[in-house]
Amino acid sequence: MNLSVRELSQDDVELIADYWIHSTPAHLRGMGADPDKLPPREEFVQMLTAQLSLPVGERSTYALIWLVNTQPVGHCNVNQIQVGKRANMHLHLWDSPHRKRGMGTQLVKLSIPRFFEALDLKELYCEPYSENPAPNKTLPKAGFEFVKTYRTIPGSINFEQEVNQ
Repeated sequence: MNLSVRELSQDDVELIADYWIHSTPAHLRGMGADPDKLPPREEFVQMLTAQLSLPVGERSTYALIWLVNTQPVGHCNVNQIQVGKRANMHLHLWDSPHRKRGMGTQLVKLSIPRFFEALDLKELYCEPYSENPAPNKTLPKAGFEFVKTYRTIPGSINFEQEVNQ
């Protein structure tokens, strides 16, 4: 199995929109997202397309596509970007057959240097929902250190929750 990452392209936008729109309510809640707060699919497409039209340093989100044997299986993105300083990372394996197999850790490890290079980062954070086991197991294996647990509403599609920084 060959794992690799590449920058998001326009061809990937529909795949990411489909991931969000077709995820079950249980899957969304399990990662801390509120199904009732998801925008319509077309808004996902428009937002991602708009981001791709901007220079990397001006984007509010920057995404990489995760590949297994050249086939897209997920994405990893950063937001809350402060170019030259820091960003927050998010991890998404799209289909259950690719989960719980250890590939997430390897894909995160491939993604980290790409984020640092593209955005000249000094720090990279990830703040998964504390009750989502996948990223909370993956991040230490990828070299992340636990900082703290705190309560917040992480983003526009999330409910209030405890996150692990």
